[in-house]
Amino acid sequence: MASSLLQPPSSLFTSTSRSSTLRTFAPSVPHSRNTRIFSLNSVKCDLPEPSNIMNRKPIIPVLNERTLPKFMDSARMEKTVNRNGNRLKLFSGTANPALSQEIAWYMGLELGKISIKRFADGEIYVQLQESVRGCNVYLIQPTCPPANENLMELKIMIDACRRASAKNITAVIPYFGYARADRKTQGRESIAAKLVANLITKAGADRVLACDLHSGQSMGYFDIPVDHVHCQPVILDYLASKGISSNDLVVVSPDVGGVARARAFAKKLSDAPLAIVDKRRHGHNVAEVMNLIGDVKGKVAVMVDDMIDTAGTIAKGAALLHEEGAREVYACCTHAVFSPPAIERLSSGLFQEVIITNTIPVEEKNYFPQLTILTVANLLGETIWRIHDDCSVTSIFQ
Repeated sequence: MASSLLQPPSSLFTSTSRSSTLRTFAPSVPHSRNTRIFSLNSVKCDLPEPSNIMNRKPIIPVLNERTLPKFMDSARMEKTVNRNGNRLKLFSGTANPALSQEIAWYMGLELGKISIKRFADGEIYVQLQESVRGCNVYLIQPTCPPANENLMELKIMIDACRRASAKNITAVIPYFGYARADRKTQGRESIAAKLVANLITKAGADRVLACDLHSGQSMGYFDIPVDHVHCQPVILDYLASKGISSNDLVVVSPDVGGVARARAFAKKLSDAPLAIVDKRRHGHNVAEVMNLIGDVKGKVAVMVDDMIDTAGTIAKGAALLHEEGAREVYACCTHAVFSPPAIERLSSGLFQEVIITNTIPVEEKNYFPQLTILTVANLLGETIWRIHDDCSVTSIFQ
């Protein structure tokens, strides 16, 4: 029986006109493919060139059509969304203006005019430069590093819209900071995720739109409606374009807590088998790999997580996968926090490719050859339209 292939790519990442759908960036820091940061017996991906290299520079698929990923096609998906933007206003904070602009482009709208300044003492000043009275306002602002600055800016933006008589205020938070502090693991700890949810609600938000929350329970911390958007279809669509045989694939969860996420990913990825890295964490941002549950020998391992922070967990997991005989290792995540020393770990040669989305902006100095950045602008833009027109959001992912 012939090996089945993944579904073909959607028009979002077509290869017929590669020059029109890709832009290149030159890393501004030196890169050494011989860097090793783990044990000497770790095996590195041994291919002549990472698949996302063009003239020794990382490439980034970008928007070229107002279409959704192929993996989001569904017979139940509503096609008749009334895209009337007369009473819809989009405003961007300073955390990720590039993503905000792409969302506006997909929706065929212009970003609203807003003035955001910092005083000499660090205080934030926000003034809307146009009327929002009676409008449905969407404020696009991830609470990525610096988390406290961006969170405070979002709350002041919400307050400005509330005092300007906006009809509804939706906080579009592609990356929800403090989401990992969602429970008490030992005595006398705070649950910062609940605190942040309360702050956003009390500031005046009527709804929250977030991407790939660290845990689903975070939605329950809000006393207002929360639309939870999954970015898996964007990554799945890109992996499908690589034409990897489904018989060679295995999806790997880097820890036990991510099994449900990895299982859902594997089901959509040609129902690929699942493996789990068992680890023990001895402190914050410190992880120790213990063993592997599952078989990865001779296979292409796709590691799936919601975020990469210091990359300790996923890098040590990749080293273990190579020791267990994996042929190639891909890292896939939605949120690229990339706290030091993440770049050194990810670019050390353990990964064939590191696939992320642009929910958090990546500075050019942090580009490395194995990095691929996918945009979630189409997904968020479509979700905003559906919220605005009171259409189903869940049907997008069914």
